[in-house]
Amino acid sequence: MLKVDIIQTGAYAVNTYLLTDTLSGESAVIDIGEYDPAFGAFLRKNDVRELKYILLTHGHFDHICGVVPLKKMYGGDILIHGEDALCLESADHSLCSAVADYTQTETDDYKTFSDGDEIFLGETKITVKHTPGHTRGSVIFMTEDKIFSGDTLFRMSMGRTDLPGGSTKTLFRSLREIGQIEGEYDIFPGHGEETTLSYEKRNNRYLRANGNFGN
Repeated sequence: MLKVDIIQTGAYAVNTYLLTDTLSGESAVIDIGEYDPAFGAFLRKNDVRELKYILLTHGHFDHICGVVPLKKMYGGDILIHGEDALCLESADHSLCSAVADYTQTETDDYKTFSDGDEIFLGETKITVKHTPGHTRGSVIFMTEDKIFSGDTLFRMSMGRTDLPGGSTKTLFRSLREIGQIEGEYDIFPGHGEETTLSYEKRNNRYLRANGNFGN
């Protein structure tokens, strides 16, 4: 069984998820905008002593600026899609250098994944699905009944595409692929409230859209 706990981190209130495989006790974090005392207390409250993975849905600063101090304190492999990997090495690529609210410690200590890769947290299988559009290396993480959608899909909305590496046409293609996923899933987005795949299929006009959309 997979236990999911959530806390918002950083000035842009990214949803940071703590995943714990209850059978093995192995833990991972998805996205972290900032490592601060509140986040440290959050991990201690959840009895985390060590992380197996730090998983990144994409490389924008508000999702990655806490990874280096987090790894220093709790270990864990930093994993990101290859198309966004340079964001970890360069504050210019992550866009951190353009904002005043964040400080990024650059690193080349990471590993990359690709579409279809499977990551195991104890007995829990996490499948990587490449969903470019918000960034070139955006992904969603899928378990048996959960989707961690990053900034690809929000409740009743979708990620922005006006930043470097973004493409409206590409994001709509990714959203159409998500809309073809069968089964019921709880969706945990990068910002905002949780939702479900069935709700978004019925109500999210971006997920339901078809046709040719921009560049």
